[in-house]
Amino acid sequence: MIRHLFVYGTLRSDVGHPMQGVLVNDATLLGVATVGGEMYALREFVALVALTGATATVKGEVYEIRSDAVERLLTTLDEYEGLSDPAQDEYRRELVVATLTDGRELSAWAYVLNRSADGLRRIPSGDYKQL
Repeated sequence: MIRHLFVYGTLRSDVGHPMQGVLVNDATLLGVATVGGEMYALREFVALVALTGATATVKGEVYEIRSDAVERLLTTLDEYEGLSDPAQDEYRRELVVATLTDGRELSAWAYVLNRSADGLRRIPSGDYKQL
């Protein structure tokens, strides 16, 4: 069972969104991490397009979810991210490889863009705090 979660937008600890409080009730911050890929603006939110072997990275954080809370927390976050109809949803949850600042690589869940990024504005910094 995958217990790691990579967050890169409103769920980051340095953003201050109320939903981040829900996350920390069931998970422990392991640290700052990156995922190979690109970030795009999606209205007032951002979306990750994970790309294996990408030179661009998206900055975020990795959390380790308590073993007794994985299903409950992921269900709650799926609802927060608007996952209900895979054919229509803006996001989907998928596994990515997150690299912590100490070099460790972890398989982690992440909410990624569920459609083409065509027409969306790319955020070159890959950092939600530097929109």
